[in-house]
Amino acid sequence: MPRPHGQDHWPTSYPECGSNAQSPINIQTDSVTFDPDLLPLQPHGYEQPGTEPLNLHNNGHTVQLSLPSTLYLEGLPRKYVAAQLHLHWGQKGTPWGSEHLINGKATAAELHIVHYDSESYESLSEAAQRPQGLAVLGILIEVGETKNPAYEHILSHLHEIKYKDQKTSMPPFNVRGLLPPLLAQYFRYNGSLTTPPCYQSVLWTVFHRRAQISTEQVSSGEVRQWSYNLKPFPTPQSKGHSSLSPTLLLLSWKSFGRHCSPRRRSPLSHWYRTTEPPSLSISGWSLLLSSKVTVQGLEKGTGNWGIQWQELGCP
Repeated sequence: MPRPHGQDHWPTSYPECGSNAQSPINIQTDSVTFDPDLLPLQPHGYEQPGTEPLNLHNNGHTVQLSLPSTLYLEGLPRKYVAAQLHLHWGQKGTPWGSEHLINGKATAAELHIVHYDSESYESLSEAAQRPQGLAVLGILIEVGETKNPAYEHILSHLHEIKYKDQKTSMPPFNVRGLLPPLLAQYFRYNGSLTTPPCYQSVLWTVFHRRAQISTEQVSSGEVRQWSYNLKPFPTPQSKGHSSLSPTLLLLSWKSFGRHCSPRRRSPLSHWYRTTEPPSLSISGWSLLLSSKVTVQGLEKGTGNWGIQWQELGCP
């Protein structure tokens, strides 16, 4: 018999889709934790990604742009090189299209720029199955008054790829223009691919500031016709936003979130509970928690296995 379809049935065919570190998430800003150890994110090569044409592809759900490996990120645990970017936006009359929410609110669209750990893995496909093998930048996009020339580079070619599997090439452009201002302000967490196979391999960076495109760009005939031909992308609202422990949703700046002066910080202990002996390499927390893990074993009085770690938190 054929297997049932739909997001409720994803875990049947893809077990990781039912795991507890799934993306996207609803970022509650009153529950994030300021981490002074998070480094400023530095994109390299974004301003001029070579001289060769870039390949633009309609995969039936969205538009995907291949990126050269000369684009890479610093400020992460290892060197992550760019592979591709793609857009998520509303389908046929829906005003929202972002995958991540902030305080329960979505935006018109969301851009994902996908990178992989080139120091540890040979390819994107290999890295996608490994903890923190991928680093994805999430840029929330809102509608404003001013036309965005960087996004126009992509949108102006949509009429060439109206249907699934159509491809075209476009000149290289300043990819840095797709990013929001103030790259030092972001949310960081360990999560997953947002669609099957849902590998929990993604080190997510979701920027606090938003990129803007104009109403004219959103409502242009090219964009409307291209969107109409897409199959509905699985929506994060029906997948269900993950609920991560606030101690694992980290903040790179002090505008809000829980923080205090270094002299007032005191050790706080936490348990990650599971019915099986846990493995940091499997959970994907090895880099996020490597300096904080103190105990791995049975939690006293519960019979549960757990990983205990300490962090400096506000008393």
